[in-house]
Amino acid sequence: MKIIVLGAGAWGTAVAMSAAQHPAGHAVTLWARDAAQAAQMQTQRQNARYLPGITLPPSLTLAHGDFAALWTGADLVIVATPMAALRGMLQALHGCAAPVAWLCKGFEAATAGNSRSFGLLAHEVQALVAPELIAGVFSGPSFAQEVALGQPTALVAASPHAQVRDALVNAFHSPSVRVYANEDIVGVEVGGAVKNVLAIATGLCDGLALGLNARAALITRGLAEMTRLGLALGARPDTFMGLSGLGDLVLTATGDLSRNRRVGMLLAEGKTLPQAVESLGHVAEGVYSARTVAQRAAQLGVDMPITRAVVALLDGQLTPADAVVTLMGRGPASELI
Repeated sequence: MKIIVLGAGAWGTAVAMSAAQHPAGHAVTLWARDAAQAAQMQTQRQNARYLPGITLPPSLTLAHGDFAALWTGADLVIVATPMAALRGMLQALHGCAAPVAWLCKGFEAATAGNSRSFGLLAHEVQALVAPELIAGVFSGPSFAQEVALGQPTALVAASPHAQVRDALVNAFHSPSVRVYANEDIVGVEVGGAVKNVLAIATGLCDGLALGLNARAALITRGLAEMTRLGLALGARPDTFMGLSGLGDLVLTATGDLSRNRRVGMLLAEGKTLPQAVESLGHVAEGVYSARTVAQRAAQLGVDMPITRAVVALLDGQLTPADAVVTLMGRGPASELI
């Protein structure tokens, strides 16, 4: 297969490395927006900024500049940018006949160009700006570092189009990566978006040393919030018990490599939000998507108290201790979703 990966961050690089080392011998090109970064990666054969010390496969080709010519004859195009850049990338892919899949997780925030359509999931953005594309999402519980090192990982290829699901399975299913196909793109994207917000809450819980009981309760009730929102958007309930729901939530909420979890822990230590974000050196999508998750939930009449508390914490309206009091002080309720 000829595979193009657009975006040389940690996850884009890891995915490109995984495909380049596939037993089928795929031809993989990793495109970097920054020419200097592409040159550095070509010379040093590593992504020193995002995945230092991990050697790029010799077969992986680096590129930069205009990427319109790259997808000629491609069998699969992967968009590996943050959610904020997805709209522009999809518009730039106008005319691409190959299956397209994105890696980003979250809801699109309002900008000057899309102020009337904030809070959209990735497939909703695609339907607005590039409806002609045959597209889907590649998601699931995965830290870029472990994928780049070839450690065992299971992922989900979600799309209403069998062509996209099959392309992702053929591109990545290997001895180290197991790929499951799923038609429920709504559920997979909701899981990927909400788990980042819940990971901030869990990091706060652990940073305040509230204990394992509290962590288990937070993850479980967070899964209930995620499911409520997904069902309101038309997702299947069983999706949230799978890799892109429970699996990704557990990984991101408890794994030490989780940037979103780290944000919560730093806030618990007394760091300001700008200090916490600056110390990461990478994007923590939950910081940017928390408010849009809460807004979309409010529009749909979906109750998401943990998400609301995270938003208030990030906005400086609640201290870490006050956020805990707010959640624990809620009245009795049925456990049923």
